[in-house]
Amino acid sequence: MRLKENAPEKGIVPYEIKNIRVYPNYSSDEYGQETDTTTIENIDFIQDGLSFKPELLQQYILIEKDSLFNAKDTKLTSSRLTGIGNFRFVNLRYLETDTTIHEGKGALDANIYLTPLEKRSLRAELQGVSKSNNFAGPNLLLNYRNRNLFQGGETFSLTGQIGYESQIASGDRENLSAFEVGLKGDLIFPRVVFPISIKERFAYSVPKTKISLGTEYQDRRGYYRLNTVSASYGYFWNANRFVYHEITPIALNFVDLSNTSTEFDEILDSNLFLKQSFEHQFIAGLTYSFAFNKLMDKYRVHSIYFGANLDFAGGGLRLLNNALGSENQNTFLGFNYAQYNKGDIDFRYYWRFTEEKLLAFRLFGGAGLPYGNSVSLPFAKQYFSGGPNSIRAFSIRSLGPGSYSPDAESTSNYFDQAGDIRLEGNLEFRFPIVPYLKGAAFVDTGNVWLVNENEALPGGKFGKDWYRELAVGAGIGLRVDIEFFVIRFDLATPLRSPFLPEGERWAKEFKIGDSDWRSDNLVFNFAIGYPF
Repeated sequence: MRLKENAPEKGIVPYEIKNIRVYPNYSSDEYGQETDTTTIENIDFIQDGLSFKPELLQQYILIEKDSLFNAKDTKLTSSRLTGIGNFRFVNLRYLETDTTIHEGKGALDANIYLTPLEKRSLRAELQGVSKSNNFAGPNLLLNYRNRNLFQGGETFSLTGQIGYESQIASGDRENLSAFEVGLKGDLIFPRVVFPISIKERFAYSVPKTKISLGTEYQDRRGYYRLNTVSASYGYFWNANRFVYHEITPIALNFVDLSNTSTEFDEILDSNLFLKQSFEHQFIAGLTYSFAFNKLMDKYRVHSIYFGANLDFAGGGLRLLNNALGSENQNTFLGFNYAQYNKGDIDFRYYWRFTEEKLLAFRLFGGAGLPYGNSVSLPFAKQYFSGGPNSIRAFSIRSLGPGSYSPDAESTSNYFDQAGDIRLEGNLEFRFPIVPYLKGAAFVDTGNVWLVNENEALPGGKFGKDWYRELAVGAGIGLRVDIEFFVIRFDLATPLRSPFLPEGERWAKEFKIGDSDWRSDNLVFNFAIGYPF
């Protein structure tokens, strides 16, 4: 690097920061009014009243008095303040305090103007919900939010919802509908609620602490009622603009099954694995999630996403029981508790030919290993296959486990066609048709399996011939893509059905003009958003 011969002196000398001023509730309409000033760590906080506690806001500022101007610290300070989620605008301005150069240095004052968002908001939404398990229906949601609960950028959110849903594209299954009502409270602190330094360890963004408490009531018509109470405590943060971490060291769920029908009791009695997955259970453990995402860049030819999830439950309670000398190791405070280790990975690759034409690939693999006083995963933690975000040529939970072939007359298929292991691959070509309307052609493959043998589900255990038990489906789709909102319609047909006898699993006839064939072999999927 070589400087120009006539470069101005001010363009090449370093600048020293003499004063730092922060305006936490800045408004151009009210600028100049009487304010109070508080100085912490050589930073002046100037505000009308106490809109944000200075001692908390100071932790997000990397600029230091008497240090040299650094563009990286400026950018990171802006990113950290924006990440609080409390400010509409974050504006950093530097003013030259002296036009002369002293001892080879210039002098700057740093002014940070923060314009807050509205503190309180109330929102009501009437939604049309489409879930990954093929259930759809109306849902009313009410949300109250306070963005600065304790004058430290804390966000408190209270959400209540009530909804009714019914399964679409469910084949011959009937009465698959549900009424749900729930209430959940979230409190997010924009910092680590723990005595550790955040300035040096988390330069890009400050981790947030999240405390959640919720309850949900579900009435599955003709089968059961399910009451769930959940609580969690954890942290989440972005290591950079591509990498996201979330760790929840305390994740508690209590599931209470009641008002079961005679038909559902018979289903449970015939399958002890399924019965245990639905028992009154206490689930206590920790979870961790990681994501590396470069898919959002529309101008990148090759981009990838990699996600991983870990879920460990029951081990801590067993150790606590041992420490307390509990007589019954299989219960905690009188409740049965689940024991399992579960993990999965999700890899996605986009090859863009143009901004809107691309080839998308996904590979998913996951396994849950029950142990101790559990022989199967809890029902809410099991894997299933089929549906609009899985293998679209098969209805939800109509695949697996393994080569298991369900009784066509049975009503239990929806509940027991799940597994402890899931493998899946998807390939999709996406292309534009007209503005706001896009098309797709896709191929999906995969299945779910059990870790342990279950006599009620012959052929369901994962073994060396697992690749012979993969389902394959293909189809076409239309997507109404309006900016950040996508309505998706997919039509698919099975190419390979693992529940059929060997030698008959590959489809040999495609009678598109035959209405009976279409009724038996075409599966329609409706969903919101892309499948991956």
